[in-house]
Amino acid sequence: MAEEKKEEKPETKPETKAEEKELELTDLPGIGDTIAKKLTEAGYGDLISVAALSPRELSALAGLTETTARKAIQAARKVLDLGFIDAAQFLEKRKEVYKITTGNKDLDALLGGGVETKAITETFGSYGSGKTQIGHILAVTCQLPVEKGGANGSAVYIDTEGTFRPERIKQIAPAFGLNPEEALKKILVARALSSDHQMLLSEKVVDLIRDGHPIKVVIVDSLVGLFRAEFAGRGALADRQQKLNKHLHQLHKLADSYNLVVYVTNQVMSRPDIMFGDPTVAIGGHIVGHASTFRIYLRKGRKGSRVAKLIDSPNLPDSECIFYIKEGGLSEKE
Repeated sequence: MAEEKKEEKPETKPETKAEEKELELTDLPGIGDTIAKKLTEAGYGDLISVAALSPRELSALAGLTETTARKAIQAARKVLDLGFIDAAQFLEKRKEVYKITTGNKDLDALLGGGVETKAITETFGSYGSGKTQIGHILAVTCQLPVEKGGANGSAVYIDTEGTFRPERIKQIAPAFGLNPEEALKKILVARALSSDHQMLLSEKVVDLIRDGHPIKVVIVDSLVGLFRAEFAGRGALADRQQKLNKHLHQLHKLADSYNLVVYVTNQVMSRPDIMFGDPTVAIGGHIVGHASTFRIYLRKGRKGSRVAKLIDSPNLPDSECIFYIKEGGLSEKE
């Protein structure tokens, strides 16, 4: 009997990481479908939110006894392994991160080798600055082999402004040696009709991954537009920012849990109180600013060029580069 137990342990340990992704609220002790629905409606729809609660808080939210609530919380914490690791171990985990090419060596260099997984990369700028073009390119380049700057995967494109163009994909794909028709089949597109729909679509990406789709890039074009339209006026600002914060938390969790790129575009506005320098600023305030791992300001340059300026990064210096939008993607030359 003792020998059988020893043989069973190695089989269960490797599954811990998968369980972290696959476990639902209903897998926790004492939580059935009704209670899970109640928690989700209250904004506690995932394991991490339950793990962060106290037994008393969960008991009040779900109508459980404190003993049952404590067991559910302990189970969630055990699965998520919410502890400290030393920096050497963290560095080892960082080796899982990879970069997806933009097809432009200067822009890739600006980003430290390409657009990073397990992160949110935001571009903002006025219309025609190249935000959507980069989104279309990433939807193609993620399909490339890893050795060519891709991820052997597919893309999800959440279109909030009606800017996705399959015709553009057919132009870009051949430049990277891909069959245009096959490239189109590996891009899943949805038009978001409201901020709630946009948030729902980001949640559905998890279902796609669980169904076997090798999603490696999630593109949201644009991030704040629908929120801005629905929550007009200063009186609605707090509600808008709270909802936007929740959406960004979803996207961060998606990027981190499944080691994929989240690329978002953002609109801009002009600040009349800025007397010197460029008055253009991204919308979304500090919520978006702090949530984005990498922030790139795009603007039109001379003779049809575009200028990309890295203005925020946890590990890269502020810098800028020039590129040109061509039929096959982004070029370093005019």
